[in-house]
Amino acid sequence: MKSLLKLTVCTLALAAFSSVAQAEQCAAGKTLETGKLTIATGNPAYFPWVIDDAPESEKGFEAAVAYAVAGKMGFEKDDVIWARASFDESIQPGPKNFDVNLQQFSISADRDKIVDFSLPYYSSAMAVLTTKSVVEAGAKPELASLKKLKWGADANTTAVPMLTGLVEPESDPLLYNEQADVSAAIQAGQIDAALFDLPTALYLAAVVVDNGVVLGQFPADRTENPDQFGMLMEEGSKLKPCVDEAIKALTTDGTLAKLEAVWLSETTSVPVIK
Repeated sequence: MKSLLKLTVCTLALAAFSSVAQAEQCAAGKTLETGKLTIATGNPAYFPWVIDDAPESEKGFEAAVAYAVAGKMGFEKDDVIWARASFDESIQPGPKNFDVNLQQFSISADRDKIVDFSLPYYSSAMAVLTTKSVVEAGAKPELASLKKLKWGADANTTAVPMLTGLVEPESDPLLYNEQADVSAAIQAGQIDAALFDLPTALYLAAVVVDNGVVLGQFPADRTENPDQFGMLMEEGSKLKPCVDEAIKALTTDGTLAKLEAVWLSETTSVPVIK
């Protein structure tokens, strides 16, 4: 029995070593700097994607994902080099000062014509944006409570069918032409709440809506047509297959789900709606 156990352990160890070796071989000669992986983020990079604008700390969802992907590709932590690049600059065609870039880039057909994207590392959940006064009045991250709120929505987004099909509010939502009009209506007290993708809701609550609160989030699998974030690379990057394999492995073994739970649920204190 002991011999069998030792054999099993050795087999697993060899498999893990083989996997890392294959990843290293995949990335060899395909990075800007030999033996190093240059990863870009925003300037500055914001919570909860990067904590304290310090991606090298591994704190924040995208910082943690970056090191997890690098590890799967065979790079040690000391082999990761951080660069800074603006969002608009990064999605333009042409040479890049990075191998990969994590900056909440939504994968789209138009963008994919001029840059490369990895497989998705995050599917954005829809979240409920409201205000502190609405929460103090009794609103809870539960469907029964959400049905009683006065809702608003951008008429041009998937928020409308999600509201009517999932939340089923007791009163018809007020429809607006633009996202800015919806957040203004919340600020003015014309509506109690609205649905936005989680990154947008976090931003609006922190910067745009006074006393804004992200009450809760729906699981991505209950969100219609969720935005999917991918690592951005230069068009025709030879590194793309290696990055895709790393993300596929991290998805399969549950690592990405765990990082999402830690940095986008626990850290932001945005509960999952029941």
